[in-house]
Amino acid sequence: MSTNSAAAALAEDAPRPGLVRAIGRWDLTAAFINSVIGSAIFAAPATVAGYTGAWSPLAWLIAGLGFLAIILCFAEVASRFKDGGGPYLYAHQAYGPLVGFEVGWLTFWTRALSGAANLNVFVLYFAAIAPFAGTTEGRALTMAVVVGVVTAINVVGVRQATWTVNLFTVAKLLPLVLLILLGLPRLSAEVLQTQVAPNPNWVDAVLLLVFAFGGFEAALIPAGEARDPRRDTGAALLTALAVIAAVYMLVQLVVVGVVPQAGQTKAPIADAFGVLLGPFGLVFASLAAMLSVYGWTMGNVLASPRVLHSMAERGALPAILARVHPRFQTPHLAILVYAGLTLLLALFGTFAGNAVLAAIVRLVYYALTCAALFLFRRREMEAPGFRLAGAPLLVPLALAFCGYLLYTRPLSQAWVLLALIAAGLPFFFAGRRTLSGPTGATPS
Repeated sequence: MSTNSAAAALAEDAPRPGLVRAIGRWDLTAAFINSVIGSAIFAAPATVAGYTGAWSPLAWLIAGLGFLAIILCFAEVASRFKDGGGPYLYAHQAYGPLVGFEVGWLTFWTRALSGAANLNVFVLYFAAIAPFAGTTEGRALTMAVVVGVVTAINVVGVRQATWTVNLFTVAKLLPLVLLILLGLPRLSAEVLQTQVAPNPNWVDAVLLLVFAFGGFEAALIPAGEARDPRRDTGAALLTALAVIAAVYMLVQLVVVGVVPQAGQTKAPIADAFGVLLGPFGLVFASLAAMLSVYGWTMGNVLASPRVLHSMAERGALPAILARVHPRFQTPHLAILVYAGLTLLLALFGTFAGNAVLAAIVRLVYYALTCAALFLFRRREMEAPGFRLAGAPLLVPLALAFCGYLLYTRPLSQAWVLLALIAAGLPFFFAGRRTLSGPTGATPS
């Protein structure tokens, strides 16, 4: 055998670079919190107050309870898997290649649309401090810099990205906790009396909060890089939801308790800090909003490209997206593709348009994942890391929650969802012969 032939044979036998398992339980909890708390908390309190008045904190509680049923279903389903992919992987194993592909495809677009929406919010707050960011050139430059830095950190390594996500999770929570600590002693009965909703609309309020509570599934996508996802996922999900719901409700209470007629303001958190801290509070709130959105974007680029990587590993997308960097052990090409698409959607879209579509698409795979719980139980070979008590009651509740929200959407929005589903079909049929998942992807 020639030297070249021997070298080629050794290269073929050498192990391929793999993803490193570096995400622990608290890293996972921080990722859940970071993937949910983004731009919504800096805008939604005003709209919710306009819909429901002084009782608006109750709307967050209702939405939180609806998401509790969904998250409990996710906790059991996710605890059956040790590989990355999130909802795509669950649907692939539960319903087969076609549904699995479409869920992965929709998950990817949901994350890209959400990322684009958050980039627009970052620019809006940054423009309040640096007016150049509000120009066409400044907007594009700001978005490009944000995406470029976040992408570079994620390509260099999951451990570095995880540390950064942990740091931003703490940093984004601190201003909100400060607002709660400063605001609760300053709650005013007179201010609460100004929170009047002439035509209360609780349904629309809860629908709005789907976007605020959604996104937790992004942290399930990089499970292939978690140390013990089967054991850690359930605990991390429930801990994160408790923190998120408490922060959301208390922030809403402070807003309606210190900002007169909060439903008429455009920047409720900034106005609340303005009441509590004066002019400095307005600048501080803008910086806090930028920090929150940037931290969310960091977690988004950590998790979302793993959908492309997971699908490419199973033949559903071009194999090049499954490549792992030989040095950094990250899916670098999937990260670059995802970041580039998100930047394009942000540049040519708006916050409202991207956010509404992301919320609609998300409800589809929420419902499919919840329904998959019973399918996996019937096939069960081994107990999951987390088992949901009361599943016969909670699964139908989760499905009803998702179904009702989808049913109330206008037809003018439904066609976009159908168009996205149809756009994915050529990719599915192109790779249908290689869609069967590897043995490592089966429930364990």
